Amino acid sequence: MDYAQPAFCLELLQKLHPIDFRTTHATLVRIIDGLLHARPAPNQHLEVLEAARETLSFVQGELARTYCTRPLPPNQDENNDFGRVTGLWRAMAKSYARLAEAASPAGLLDDQRALLAQRCLFYEGQALIEHFRAHRGVSAGAWQAVHAAYAAAVHNGVARVRVGEPLNEIWRAQSPHEAYISTLLVELANPYGRSERELNWVVRWAQRFAPYCTLDRSFDGHKPTAYGVDTEHDCGLKPLGLMQRTDSLLRFDGSALASQIQAVLTQFKRGVKPASLGLGEDCPTNACARLLLSLYRPWGLASSGRRFPRRSKSGEIGLTGDWLAIGFAIKGELFQQPAIEAPKGKLRDDISLFTFGERVPMADNPDKAQQRRQEQAMNLGFDLESWDLLDQSVGGFRLQSRGDAARLEHHQLIGIDPHDGEKILLADLSWLMYREDSTLEIGINILPGIPRVVAARQLAPGGRNPFHQAFMLPASPALKTPASLVLPSMWFQADRGIEIRDGDQMRHLKLCKLLLRGANFDQCSFDAVDQPLSQT
Repeated sequence: MDYAQPAFCLELLQKLHPIDFRTTHATLVRIIDGLLHARPAPNQHLEVLEAARETLSFVQGELARTYCTRPLPPNQDENNDFGRVTGLWRAMAKSYARLAEAASPAGLLDDQRALLAQRCLFYEGQALIEHFRAHRGVSAGAWQAVHAAYAAAVHNGVARVRVGEPLNEIWRAQSPHEAYISTLLVELANPYGRSERELNWVVRWAQRFAPYCTLDRSFDGHKPTAYGVDTEHDCGLKPLGLMQRTDSLLRFDGSALASQIQAVLTQFKRGVKPASLGLGEDCPTNACARLLLSLYRPWGLASSGRRFPRRSKSGEIGLTGDWLAIGFAIKGELFQQPAIEAPKGKLRDDISLFTFGERVPMADNPDKAQQRRQEQAMNLGFDLESWDLLDQSVGGFRLQSRGDAARLEHHQLIGIDPHDGEKILLADLSWLMYREDSTLEIGINILPGIPRVVAARQLAPGGRNPFHQAFMLPASPALKTPASLVLPSMWFQADRGIEIRDGDQMRHLKLCKLLLRGANFDQCSFDAVDQPLSQT
């Protein structure tokens, strides 16, 4: 097959089947690389690139599914897919950049300079964004490639010229400047702390809102918390107060975008659907509103300090992301279906219950009990992994793996043993990122309160559901958080009746409000009820 011939490549593109995305992806790689090496006539080369874009975008997304939901370290075989995806994005960027170099006032592509600049910026941005999608640290030089493509567009006087862009779902057009802004906005959106679905929305919305942002060299009267970008540095936007004034420094202004976000949120209150506002057909209103609200400050205003300052800290923390292992670590025994009639008597000797300000003493000879639990945990595969503590705040920890850590999922419930092994805490895995050396860093937010294991089941008409392991957390007046249940994923439904066995007690509860929804859990507030609620 002659991938150096544009006519052959165009004919081949018409025969590709996107459903067989791996084969199609491999064929696209051969086409793009073949034309790069062959250097055919610029106008014919451009025709092939434009014809390939829609299919290429689809198969890239399909291939990325292998690593974007549950990230893998760089040394895993599956991450060859990450290299394939980023490699093809960069090959597309290089192809358009080469065509831009071939364009001249007397040449064939002089009237396509703006399109070539926009396409080059778009694909350099896609290669960088793919690191966020894979929860991988941005590779050296990735930001510099994006900045260089923008500088070339400015130099050629086409940065503000809009061209047709079928891959922009909202505007169907984009300028090189807007493509550049879109990439900057994605990084501001805390991409390592987003689920796959949320990040897809962020990328789409960054294109939607990019026209309302500007870059200029005016710094007078602006606060140090305003954002700027130095096009000579290998990084994105940073607070101006942390940057030196150089000729390559640009100030980012998203004030008009802040007004746009406010307008969208107002429309939501009036019952307008996200799709009619250009946010996408797959966006529920409540989820859209929460995500937009979290983007309001970084996109529209300025940087903000952390609610709880981080303090450098060293040491080790035990961690597990296995649901049953968390319960075992808390209670010291494997979860089992409770008896129909709860046995009477005292609490088990090997359970220690904690509340704020008081503690029920452990059984005699705690060292032997702890050793016995550790042996049982190892036999069951429930022993805690050891992680290095990098820093901490009132609300959570930043941890680093030491070796091959278990594969974790974004917003997964995890159990941690912070210091001395006396208590296990529940936490939400808020972000994760692999370094190039395969080191995994994670940020976790602690769910306030000392958890205890309970058995919970949904009430069903005409039958009995089995019990499942769940966790109960006490109220925290200091943090103004109510008592809550941590239940398996998607259990929450307002006013749903739940039966729980808490030690020797049987209780009936009504679920009230969803406090937090993670990848494998729902945390919700509840009210006690005297009788089981009728279920329909």
